[in-house]
Amino acid sequence: MNVESLQLENLLVDVQAPLAWVTINRPAALNALNQATIAELGRVMEACAEDDAMRVILLRGAGGKAFVAGADIRELAELDADGGREVSAAGQRVFRRMEQLGKPVIAVIDGFALGGGCELAMACTLRLAAETAKLGQPEVKLGLVAGFGGTQRLPRLVGRGAALKMLLTGGIIGAQEALRIGLVDEVVSAEMLTERARALATEIAVNAPVAVTQTLKAVDRGLDGSLDDGLTVEAEAFGACCATTDMHEGTRAFLEKRAARWTGK
Repeated sequence: MNVESLQLENLLVDVQAPLAWVTINRPAALNALNQATIAELGRVMEACAEDDAMRVILLRGAGGKAFVAGADIRELAELDADGGREVSAAGQRVFRRMEQLGKPVIAVIDGFALGGGCELAMACTLRLAAETAKLGQPEVKLGLVAGFGGTQRLPRLVGRGAALKMLLTGGIIGAQEALRIGLVDEVVSAEMLTERARALATEIAVNAPVAVTQTLKAVDRGLDGSLDDGLTVEAEAFGACCATTDMHEGTRAFLEKRAARWTGK
């Protein structure tokens, strides 16, 4: 599946191999996540997973005012219990698939990342934020709970207390506070956000693809179990890398003092 051949209404994809820029393109709605957009995001991520030329995905929102301002409130207002469970589960599946893509996904956060937008950012591998970014989980103000993974990922990222403070008050925090508690990984000026995101993505993309994938898998699987379980996972990943052509190329390149030429195998 070629990502550039997908018929998309709410997303833009710009492939600059080895990077792929994915833009949520609903600026009039502050890039709110309706069900159609979430479905498109799932299709795009699957296509990116299948394309070996794409090594890092950068996810951003159009318009400069919001990464994603939340879920589509008009759609939420019509839900009953069964519909709510279905919508929540569908969003969770797409976000979890993105999290387990085997390739890094970097959230490039400019403006608001609220509700589903904050949850989307948390499902990414890394989060870069502009100094003017605002993040929060205001679902309780709508009579809801975070439904796309916020109650689970936020405590894992920032700790139980800081997470509950955000989830229970519905408060919105700035980029520097998000950095302090560990919700974002780096804060830069809005003018430098795209350039810094590209530089970080490129720094990752020049490394061995299999090693990057195995690192992501080891961390993801290890966090779900005990330290001993995680160490076993790590040893398996290390062994898998040792069986690759890239590992032999990388070690030879180091000894020969030259740049490695990765094949992804």
